[in-house]
Parts: sequence; C-alpha cells; structure tokens
Amino acid sequence: MPKLVVEERIRYPPFESYRFKPKLLPIATKTDIIAEDIEASEVDEYLVKRNPPFTVGSEDSWIVEKRYLFDGEIVDTDKGYKKNISQPVTKDSIIEKQRTGWYLTPNPVHAAIRKFLNFAVIVLLIALAYLFLEPLLEIIGLGGFGTGRVRFGLLDYPLLAVFVMPLLFAPIALRVIANFSDLINQRRFLMNSPTSPKISIKSDSSSNEELKVKIEFDTIDESWGDISVLWRVGILPPSRESLMTSFGKTTNQQPPPGLTTELPHHWEVNLDDGTGGGEDSPMESNDVKGGLFIRPMRIMKQSQTVKYEDKELILEPPLGQWPGTIYSPLIRVHWELVIVIERKIGRSLMWVEPLNILHQNKSSIVIADVNSGRTETNHPSIY
Repeated sequence: MPKLVVEERIRYPPFESYRFKPKLLPIATKTDIIAEDIEASEVDEYLVKRNPPFTVGSEDSWIVEKRYLFDGEIVDTDKGYKKNISQPVTKDSIIEKQRTGWYLTPNPVHAAIRKFLNFAVIVLLIALAYLFLEPLLEIIGLGGFGTGRVRFGLLDYPLLAVFVMPLLFAPIALRVIANFSDLINQRRFLMNSPTSPKISIKSDSSSNEELKVKIEFDTIDESWGDISVLWRVGILPPSRESLMTSFGKTTNQQPPPGLTTELPHHWEVNLDDGTGGGEDSPMESNDVKGGLFIRPMRIMKQSQTVKYEDKELILEPPLGQWPGTIYSPLIRVHWELVIVIERKIGRSLMWVEPLNILHQNKSSIVIADVNSGRTETNHPSIY
C-alpha cells in the first residue's frame, strides 16, 4: 500500500565536533505518515500544502534534512510549497530562555588561554620525552641539562620542572581570574542594564530575501560606540527526548555517541543539549535564566553587518538557500536579529531578537558551516 511520509533526519555536531568522525555517528530519524493508499498523481496535492524539503550538510558529514517519500522513493514538486510556518516556536521554549534579550561578550582571555594551553602541553610532553632519553644521552657522551634536583619541602623535583610547571598552572590561574572578571561584569550589567530596543520587522519576511527592519532606542548611552546590525540562521540542538526516541531508547538509557549522560538540572530547564559538559560557556550568573552569554548554534551562517541608522535598514540574507523557521522536537531551524554595540570602555554588548521567517516555495540544499560550540567563538566579528 503506497504511503506518502515526511522524514526528518539529523546528525547534529556535538560540542567540539572536530574531535568526531561524522561518518561513524548514527543519524537520528523520525517518520510521520501524511497519507496512505494514494496514487502517484495525487502526491503533488499533498506536497503543496506543506513546507518545502531541505538538506543542510551532506550524507557523509553533519546533516539536517527534511524530505518527502512516496512508496520509499524521495519525491519533490515544482508546483510550489507552502511558505507559511507550519511548526512555529512554542511558548517557554529554549529560544525564549536562551536566545532573547541582552547578552555580554566573554573575556577574550578565555580564547587566548585555550590556545596557550595547547602550546604548554606540547612543551610538557617534550620535557618528559627529554627526561626519559637523558640517561641514554649521558651514556653516548652527549650530556644534558635540566636534570638536576630542586627541593620543595620534603620532596625533590627535576630542575626542568621549575620551568615547565608554571606554563601549565599559569593558564589555570588566568582562567580563574577571567571567570571572576566575567562575573563582576555580569553583576555590573544587571545593576544598570539598558532598556530593550523597539524593533519593527515586516511580518512576511522570507528566507533568502532582504530583511527590512526599523530599530529605535529610548536612549543611547554615552559609553556606547559603533552600533551594527545583522541577522543569522542556524540549527539549534534537537531535544534529548526526541533523539533518544529516534534511536529506540528511553531517556534514562545509555545515550548515543556524542551525547553525555543526562544533566538533570540543565535538561529540566532546557539550557543545553548535553554535549558541552559545562565547557561551552564561561562562568555565568544564576540571576538570569539561560545566562548572559549566548551559546553559538553549531551550524550557523550570518549576513553582512550594516551600520545602525535611525531609519529603516535593509539587511542582505545569509549566503545559501536556507529554510524558514522550523521548531520541531528533532529539527529546529532558527533565525535571529543581532544588534552589536561596541562600548568605549569594556567589551561589546549584544541584543538578540528571534525572528519568524517564512519559507521559500521550493526545495533547497545548503552547506553546513560548523563551529566548535564555545561561547567565545560566537561573537559576530569572528565570522
């Protein structure tokens, strides 16, 4: 009996996805029946009432895909799909908690320390290899250096450790200082946060078309410098429950590769997808639901920035044929407007506004641009 079904497929990049081989990870799949016992000539009648299919990424890499199958074969139509949003963002969603309002920029020391740690570990490994080989060098008469002993308390340590160990402990100390700096910055912001801007956007804005937006501030603070505006699109993490269900598991069973075990508090309030292990963001204040550092969408593309003016702004779309807004348990295509405010003293400030963007009327394929998932890589100036 021929069936027309809609199939959602996703292999979402986990935190620091460069450590994984996508081909070896499973693809989560969900299938819903649209109609049964129909003829091939009737397929178009059903498709034109639904949003278009799309593919973000590729089969041998990270992929987010929605497609229609008739009797097991992929089908498409040239009659035009429905542009209105069929799966809108739900109330009390992760977007409301995590991607709406004012956000701060993390201390740049975090990113610098992470790069320095790679260097420090390499130095440590070289030092250990040298200490292992030094007796052999003595035997063949090449001699060595740094193999003396230094006493701290009751223990003796290799002289070389006096130079190497500070390279490892200094980044940890600097990271602690940077976290305290971030906490102080958050506290100051919460005590004197600016009012929300007034944003007007055309209700029929579609993907892959220009966005016309009008932004008004009640007051522009004296400490503000240049203000720029952009919009971006990306894929948010699927819900844990939908992933586990698609793999035939319950939420309390062993998760598939790429997911950590359940983090009760974070999952309860929908604050992360369980792959970051607490490393995706610097230390945050508990006074704001979702935090004051916006986490990056791991698949994301942004438009060119436009300088703010007190008139209607026209923003070019991000590159690629992206789908419109979708918010299903498994696939979440999210659009947002970002206002970046440089400050004369201190790090930049961002306002993030979710957008409901209509679909185009045809199927699309777009390349998946993947980032590490760390908050300090999320600033628009990096892309």
